[in-house]
Amino acid sequence: MKAKVLVVEDEEVLLSTLKFNLEKEGYAVATARDGWEALEVAGAEKPDLVILDIMLPELDGIEVCRHLRRESVVPVIMLTARGEEIDRVVGLEVGADDYVTKPFSMRELMARVRAVLRRVALDREAAAASTRDTQVVEAGPVSIDAGARRVRVRGENVELRPKEFDLLWLLVQNRGMVLSRDLILEKVWGYDFPGDTRTVDVHIRWLREKIEENPGQPRWITTVRGLGYRFEPG
Repeated sequence: MKAKVLVVEDEEVLLSTLKFNLEKEGYAVATARDGWEALEVAGAEKPDLVILDIMLPELDGIEVCRHLRRESVVPVIMLTARGEEIDRVVGLEVGADDYVTKPFSMRELMARVRAVLRRVALDREAAAASTRDTQVVEAGPVSIDAGARRVRVRGENVELRPKEFDLLWLLVQNRGMVLSRDLILEKVWGYDFPGDTRTVDVHIRWLREKIEENPGQPRWITTVRGLGYRFEPG
């Protein structure tokens, strides 16, 4: 089946151009022109990927991404204005998977779309492979069912986003070892991910909020100053 892409953009010319090029690449395309319409279409169409402009009428892209993340793990590529670094940082903090800065070449965007969808496919394959060889790992207060991609903390189920799970699994598999931000970025997001190590810091903060009894003074996911992060062996 064709992958379905939802394009959220209020500039008609750019919206039409994106739709044309995505369909040319073989994707099914749904469109929305403002934030509320984007959420409505996303709920109805269940896209495999969302291309989301930050500057939207009614509800901006940051808020749309927040709403999506409450209900879905669909990957999001955000479109930001040139030089607006704060938009990119905030976009990644609310759960965007990638971003492209305007003006951009259509070739670059199509490459990003393929890369994100490829990562999603690899994640699914890895989950399916793990299911065939299920293993449950205990680490401190955390119990991880790798096959089912389920996590329990102090006996309670905890919902993790896909990248949060991948990050936790990497840390737990290497507990006691210090992992640099660059290594984590490569292992979890892939060597071609265009973001920077702040993405790792944001996801570490999210994990601490879900795992630590006191996220401000972490017991299990600790920072080794100047080096990286470590999951304590207990």
